[in-house]
Amino acid sequence: MELVVPTLDRLDAYADALRRGGFWADNIRREESAREELAKIAADPAAFVASLDDRAAKAGPVILPDGSQVARLPGYRRWMWDDGDGGGFCGSIAFRWQPGTSALPPYVLGHIGYIVVPWQRGRGYATRALALLLPEARQEGLSYVELTTDPDNLPSQKVITAIGGTLVERFIKTESHGGGEALRWRIVL
Repeated sequence: MELVVPTLDRLDAYADALRRGGFWADNIRREESAREELAKIAADPAAFVASLDDRAAKAGPVILPDGSQVARLPGYRRWMWDDGDGGGFCGSIAFRWQPGTSALPPYVLGHIGYIVVPWQRGRGYATRALALLLPEARQEGLSYVELTTDPDNLPSQKVITAIGGTLVERFIKTESHGGGEALRWRIVL
């Protein structure tokens, strides 16, 4: 498995994963975010692919689930791709950061988010993707990255601890992030 920069020639596999269900770009808005991305792909595939790499945060504010708007951070997505048996598109990993500091604004729950398509889970793709992304985070000058999980998301917690992540805190997410308890993890780079 490798991390690849999203491209038009691989977009059909990404869109197929969104249509099949159980896969989305936004873990809070889930199916709604999948529908929105499919609409953007249908409207302008090239613009959609280009939007997945926004290192200058030019795309404008982010609208949170509660409708509030916050400043966008620089960031990008990479696709998990496996050319082996039954491979192809396996999932997505996103990275965002605040230039000049490892700290994040309070409205950003973590530096990295990832999701593996349901039919490829349990094969180590998330662990490999996270390991491959960490050197890129280090290149941005970060001394650590933070990730959050739900308390019952044991597979994701296993991914994070396999890469050396440690639990920092148990906290309550703001209503703008859906509320509820969450765990914050840190990986020192």
